[in-house]
Amino acid sequence: QVQLVESGGGLVQAGGSLRLSCAASGRTFSTFVMAWFRQAPGKEREFVLRTTWSGGSTSYADSVKGRFTISRDNAKNTVYLQMNSLKPEDTAVYYCAAGRPNARTGPGAYDYWGQGTQVTVSS
Repeated sequence: QVQLVESGGGLVQAGGSLRLSCAASGRTFSTFVMAWFRQAPGKEREFVLRTTWSGGSTSYADSVKGRFTISRDNAKNTVYLQMNSLKPEDTAVYYCAAGRPNARTGPGAYDYWGQGTQVTVSS
């Protein structure tokens, strides 16, 4: 069994920053792709960014390039999402996901999901 637990969400003013964490347990994640998705009310879940555990490949949604970064602590099996220059349109529930080595931006390629953490950006 695989568990992903997100933390770090909250309320922030536009222009502010937040860092989300995703702690993974239950399996060896050396071959997993780790990603963040988000879902705003009334909208479909959308890709935010992804990385391999080795860090050899990272990709971002255009809407967050230059503002969001992903990092990891392999010793702790934890992935972080640093969000800077937040905008009201970044308001959503953010989900951590672990997927197959060839997983890209589609949520269907990710087998394990966290419970989500709410991020609210006020204007």
